[in-house]
Amino acid sequence: MMHQKKIHKQLNFFIVFAFCAILFSACNSGVVYNKYNTFEKSEWYGKNKAVFEVEIADNQPLYDVNLMVRHAEAYPYSNLFLFLTTKYPDGKSTVDTLECRLSNSKGEWLGNGAGDIFDLTIGLTKSVKFPLVGKYTFSFEQAMRTDPLPLITDFGMEIKKAKSVD
Repeated sequence: MMHQKKIHKQLNFFIVFAFCAILFSACNSGVVYNKYNTFEKSEWYGKNKAVFEVEIADNQPLYDVNLMVRHAEAYPYSNLFLFLTTKYPDGKSTVDTLECRLSNSKGEWLGNGAGDIFDLTIGLTKSVKFPLVGKYTFSFEQAMRTDPLPLITDFGMEIKKAKSVD
């Protein structure tokens, strides 16, 4: 009887584990790339670029590209200016200036808070096609007047297949 209870417990554990694994994989379906850069002492120096190397194996689907900013509640600004250098697989590159709004006009943080840390996902592009197959390098440099920029703990990038519109 004891042996049967042990097997039953193990079976229940396996079922719960399998369910969680399926649920987790469903939540992350379509994610091609997801990575954070963490800044030591929550200070982003202008010289410390957040670099993301992404291999695009299929340039036929449409993709959504998101930026992810994690900052402390005491972050002194309502936004974050960035220089983005994109290097394409053929060696060509482009440079853009981006503004990421971190709070609304009332000064309320736009991200989700946990304690005094806020996470914000910002849609950079939606339903974009990568022109080439191969390695893309996305290099982000903080472009604020303060160096180092305080209380930015992490900066990340996510690329996922766009949901089809039926």
